[in-house]
Amino acid sequence: MKKTMAFGTFDVIHKGHEYYLKEAKKHGDYLVVVVAADETVEEVKKRKPMYTSQERKRHLEQLKIADKIVIGSSKGDRLKTILEEKPDAICLGYDQQSFTEGLKERLLEKGLNTEIIRIGSHQPEIYKSSIIKKKNS
Repeated sequence: MKKTMAFGTFDVIHKGHEYYLKEAKKHGDYLVVVVAADETVEEVKKRKPMYTSQERKRHLEQLKIADKIVIGSSKGDRLKTILEEKPDAICLGYDQQSFTEGLKERLLEKGLNTEIIRIGSHQPEIYKSSIIKKKNS
């Protein structure tokens, strides 16, 4: 069984997120989705999330795409969840920059030879969280 992992904030679920998760699912038999902890969202995006990590997790569960959804570790070791789940592949979104630099090398140092896959965008001029939030404000 090939286990795939995807990460994200998933603050406002939209078609771009659905596309990303469905594409990630195609790269394995079992998809684990990691929802960013509230503290991580504040650190990376320089703002508080609209929804708590628990609420964002529930929103993702309603999509019924992921086989497992977990909330990422806050502050501490960002590799913790990856090391616990030991995915065969990690799928990153086209615009994910935080934490991705040198990820393959850091995982190799920890004994994981995980494939890193970059998923392309799905109409980012329409389905990007920052654009959707501006329209809704």
